[in-house]
Amino acid sequence: MSKDERYDFVIVGGGPNGMATAAYLAKSDVSVCVLEERTECGGACETQEPIPGVRIYPHAILMYASSAPGFDQLELWKYGFRMNWNPVDIAGAAGTGLMTTKGYVRISDQDAMGWGKLGGMLGQPMFTRELQRATFWCPPHPPEVEITDDNVPYMQVYKQFQPDLWTHELREMTMFDVLDEHCETEVFKTCMAYAAWASGAAAHWEGVAIPAITCVQLLTLPNTGKISAPRGGLHAYFHAIHRCAVHNGAVVRTNCPVDEILIDDGRAVGVRLRETAAMGGRTIHANNAVIAACDVHQAFLKMVGPKHLDPGFIRDVKDISLKNQTLYVSTFHTKKPLTYKPLYKKYLDKNNLGTYQIGGVYPCDSREMYYADVADVDGFKGKPTLDPKYKMWFQMSAQTFDPTHSQSNYPTSKGYISTPFEMALTSPDYHVEGEDAPDKYRDELKQYAEQCFSNVFDGLNDENIIHHWYATGREIELRNTGLIGGTWAGSRHCEDQLWGNRPCKGLERYRSPIDNLYHAHQTSGHPGGLCLMAIPYNLMHILIEDGMVEPGNWWYPSPWYIPQEGKISADPKKKSKV
Repeated sequence: MSKDERYDFVIVGGGPNGMATAAYLAKSDVSVCVLEERTECGGACETQEPIPGVRIYPHAILMYASSAPGFDQLELWKYGFRMNWNPVDIAGAAGTGLMTTKGYVRISDQDAMGWGKLGGMLGQPMFTRELQRATFWCPPHPPEVEITDDNVPYMQVYKQFQPDLWTHELREMTMFDVLDEHCETEVFKTCMAYAAWASGAAAHWEGVAIPAITCVQLLTLPNTGKISAPRGGLHAYFHAIHRCAVHNGAVVRTNCPVDEILIDDGRAVGVRLRETAAMGGRTIHANNAVIAACDVHQAFLKMVGPKHLDPGFIRDVKDISLKNQTLYVSTFHTKKPLTYKPLYKKYLDKNNLGTYQIGGVYPCDSREMYYADVADVDGFKGKPTLDPKYKMWFQMSAQTFDPTHSQSNYPTSKGYISTPFEMALTSPDYHVEGEDAPDKYRDELKQYAEQCFSNVFDGLNDENIIHHWYATGREIELRNTGLIGGTWAGSRHCEDQLWGNRPCKGLERYRSPIDNLYHAHQTSGHPGGLCLMAIPYNLMHILIEDGMVEPGNWWYPSPWYIPQEGKISADPKKKSKV
């Protein structure tokens, strides 16, 4: 009996993109096999249990996907997905203020109204969900379609629902340009800019103003229509998407690293597993297609290799910048809970806001601090050089977690667990001293982080800290190999983040130069990994166009989708070839 296996689709990588793609395909009644090199699937959605009974989130804490069509298309509630969106009163949230080196500073009414208007909350009707779906859950237009102000989906949404925002300049602006026009205080603009940078589309990038703003609003303005802290995180989501895929027939194999994507006469026909895999050396055949849900370098430079690719394409792949920053994540286990310094506590007491880890960005004094941090991380590419007083970081709110979760100030039998602190550092791949450098000064970095956070909190000292759980950039990337630089953008800093201007020609719409080989990863595909189900949903349009899959009546395409000439439309109402 042959040890080899055969499926309609073979998916390389069991992270969020690979598993959601498997769920979509399996529900379409085709056979699917997911191959994951680690001992468990999940990628950035994982949790860890550093001591018995305490689970922490080492990277992905929040839910970037309230507007995803996949929640209802895949019926994730049937597979255990639960999300308490915990709506927050706008006025109360605005009263919280933002952290600066001089204490809390309240944002203005114009800040709140401008942000709400940009996010669709003030429209009649409100169009928050439409804006988010238009920005992220819609495949790039075909190559024969010229990108204009009139056909970029989020521009169409503004033109329909908020026409006073629709201008040609809007599509060319930076996030700072738009915030300067619609919001007021420097602290608010700086805070939102840092949140965008950490989320993937930075405030200083030209031509991505609305995607930068919208990636922050995925967190702050979900489609509930209220400011919200989406509880549950990505780990709870991944359990549901995994169950969905398996329930519909997908086969998931862990400890199965792929050594080679097999090419026959210019067509992907399967994969060969590494000899050290749990199914060592076995060939997994693909009747329809192979989908590489791993980073662009692994997929094409290692698994496919130069003998099957044009030298120009290989050069383009090598030139794709995977840098951005990596997020250094710290969680503290302390004897007593961390407390705010008097400068911050007095403001919280005065406004009856409570004093335990309400979260936020520090310091938001001015955009000069933002630019200094960007220069230190993306420009100098070495050890942090900023004075700890001025290094920017953010902390998740305790309200992000269910009240019974250990990271929401729930006392354990052995102390208190903080919510996560995160700050941007240079990606190890681009460190001037080499990729192993951050591990060599890990103790120094740990002390630096504690100094940074101590600008706001008391209790970060040896007498109170039981454990400081943290990961350097290299550890994050070895654990979550698809994260690359730690963010979901994973490509160069300019407008080619979006639509037909992807950084590598030939990968714009998830197809590759190899027939029947598709790429489903944030390093080449719009919009990115933490926008859950975005790449899989967008990819489904292309697979339908190519006749690879035909989903049931549960499927619906993006209303802004434009099919490619000569292909089958992904709109079931227009099935004939365009």
